[in-house]
Amino acid sequence: MSITQICILAVIVLYLLFVLLVGIKFSKGNKTTEDYYLGGRKLGPLVTAMSAEASDMSSWLLLGIPGLAYASGLADPFWTSLGLGIGTYLNWLFVAKKLRRYSQINGSATVPAFFSNRFGDDKNILSLIAALVIIIFFVPYTASGFSACGKLFNSLFGVDYIVAMIIFALVIIAYTTLGGFLAASTTDLIQSIIMTIALATILFYGASQAGGWGAVFENAKGLAGYFDLNNMHSDETGLIAYGTLTKISTMAWGLGYFGMPHILLRFMAIEKEEKLSLSRRIASVWVFVAMFAAIIIGFVARAMTANGSIGVLDDPETAIIKISDLLSTHGVLTACVAGLILAGILAATMSTADSQLLAAASSASDDIFGKMIFKKQDEKRQMLVARIAVIVMSIIALFIAKDPNSSVFQIVSFAWAGFGAAFGPLMLLALFWKRTNKYGALAGMISGGVMIFVWKFLVRPLGGVWNIYELLPGFIVSAVFIIVVSLLTPAPEGKVIEDFEKAAE
Repeated sequence: MSITQICILAVIVLYLLFVLLVGIKFSKGNKTTEDYYLGGRKLGPLVTAMSAEASDMSSWLLLGIPGLAYASGLADPFWTSLGLGIGTYLNWLFVAKKLRRYSQINGSATVPAFFSNRFGDDKNILSLIAALVIIIFFVPYTASGFSACGKLFNSLFGVDYIVAMIIFALVIIAYTTLGGFLAASTTDLIQSIIMTIALATILFYGASQAGGWGAVFENAKGLAGYFDLNNMHSDETGLIAYGTLTKISTMAWGLGYFGMPHILLRFMAIEKEEKLSLSRRIASVWVFVAMFAAIIIGFVARAMTANGSIGVLDDPETAIIKISDLLSTHGVLTACVAGLILAGILAATMSTADSQLLAAASSASDDIFGKMIFKKQDEKRQMLVARIAVIVMSIIALFIAKDPNSSVFQIVSFAWAGFGAAFGPLMLLALFWKRTNKYGALAGMISGGVMIFVWKFLVRPLGGVWNIYELLPGFIVSAVFIIVVSLLTPAPEGKVIEDFEKAAE
């Protein structure tokens, strides 16, 4: 192993040890399941903002967006990022404060519990279905995070993929099981800082190696369709049209935010709802700046390929990794910086995996076992069940991720669509339409989730005008079912209306 690899490995190991210590520190503060799942609703505005965005962006920010920009130019990552940025802002603006208030009024510690409590579902059918939706989409999503960590470590050090994946999974499982929500949120804040340092370092170092900003943008302008919002570049065909329907479909990624459980939990957990305005500003600015930087890194990598600083990337999503490899060749100090950048990629992946793992485990332990099976439990037993659920969900995710050839981002895209369609319209209508009832909620949740499978596997393969990201039709179908079924069935009454009006004050 070279001195460069030793430096990189040392930085990564130190980072992993640090997050484990965070888990141990917060383990002592978890006395109740609300502490474990929501941190006792004591998150500050900075932690709320940055943990939400770190758990959201994942390795998509450091691998996916630069890869899109490198391969096809501006259009695809621009419209995707615009949709995500707008979705982020609107979610914080309209959903965050009202969900924080409403979830405390009806005593909900998980998203499934909120749905049942919101609609007076005494039999907890809504929380059961919502919990199953979370498990169906989140366990594979968590598996994709484990897989990404294994692939990166395997490519850097030649360690067996399964061994590498298990090591990182054990670290994530350990600090999440011990520290719960506060540990996951605090490590997510730290991970967002590392991700920011990684983006800034790669951006400016890469530009210097490409010959300066002028050379970067001159290279981009010289490629057909590369610097165009209405066309994509292709090395084979030169130009691919990026029409209005494609733009709308791509921007539909932003709709997913309204139904993302691990982000919604951050809204529920902040100490005071008045602080959410500050969190919104921090989160929105960071998301737009970070995604803009990630797009430019793709341009930088393309210019570095053109001048021979790095080779042609067979996998465009390795752009940051290849630039980090070049940075590490300048000495021990730069090798340590490269190690921090690669730790940032791992951090991005881990920040999503821990939040998803906790959300899936809380759904299994609290909304399925707690409400449907073991209805009377003391706090100690509930905490034990919660921690066992984290471990069981992790084992299932590890089994799913055992194939190193699985596509990380296809899984992410599908799971994102699933939550956006099943939960997004329901969350918005639950918060803002008094007439929504439990029958409409159930119909919308099921129809949205089913539509994702139908469109993905039966309709979208037809191509042409049907080649639309499944989240958009799934979201529309779910919203229609909620509204129509709610209007055709009895209106909610009693405490349901009372709680809605109290939350609206």
